Amino acid sequence: MEELRSILQAFDWSPLWISLKTGIVATIICFFLGIWLARQVVRLGPKTKAVLDGILTLPMVVAPTVAGFFLLLLFSLKRPFGAWLYGTFDLKIQTWLGCVIAASVIALPLMYRNARAAFEQVDVDLIYAGRTLGMSERAIFWRVIIPEAGPGIASGTILTFARALGEYGATSMLAGNIAHKTGTISQRIALVISNGDYLTAGIWVLIMLAIAFVILLAMNLISGMSAADFTEAVYDAGGKDG
Repeated sequence: MEELRSILQAFDWSPLWISLKTGIVATIICFFLGIWLARQVVRLGPKTKAVLDGILTLPMVVAPTVAGFFLLLLFSLKRPFGAWLYGTFDLKIQTWLGCVIAASVIALPLMYRNARAAFEQVDVDLIYAGRTLGMSERAIFWRVIIPEAGPGIASGTILTFARALGEYGATSMLAGNIAHKTGTISQRIALVISNGDYLTAGIWVLIMLAIAFVILLAMNLISGMSAADFTEAVYDAGGKDG
């Protein structure tokens, strides 16, 4: 216990804050991009949809290090695009930005697939009714489709955050493991285990398990809600007069 107390007193919490920041920003990016991509894909024909769906899902089925390899080829300072980013905007990828890019690429398929599945389950009669009432396609999307697909989109958002929070392989290759800059929880666990510090690794594992449990609990609660219940809960949380 004395050893555990001394470790907690000198504990470096920076990996938690880096992981949380990365997860939140990557989730915001994936939320809007995933919904936009899902909306475009559901409108396409079967063959085109199959091809694009395969491309957008690839980061979810290949090893994260494979995705990290391609990201490294794209963003490396030795490559044209990476050199252009650095020369024009002074952007280096071995920073927190690299963590966000890697986490976004790896987590995007989860948001996209959940949003696409949610859109495909929306009752088309509701869409036709909106058109009959003279609603624009934009209004139908935001006032009919999004509320009906709400539970699926919310579940996808939670899964996206969980995936971005725990990303390791692509982040290690693209951003490296720089203490207080790009060192996420997953990278810290791997580092301390390689140094034989199983106690510190165990603390981080418990923290990740606690976060994962809260995420899964939230997802299960949302998944069990109907679209009407979800919409009502959102209105209640935001204020019905807002």
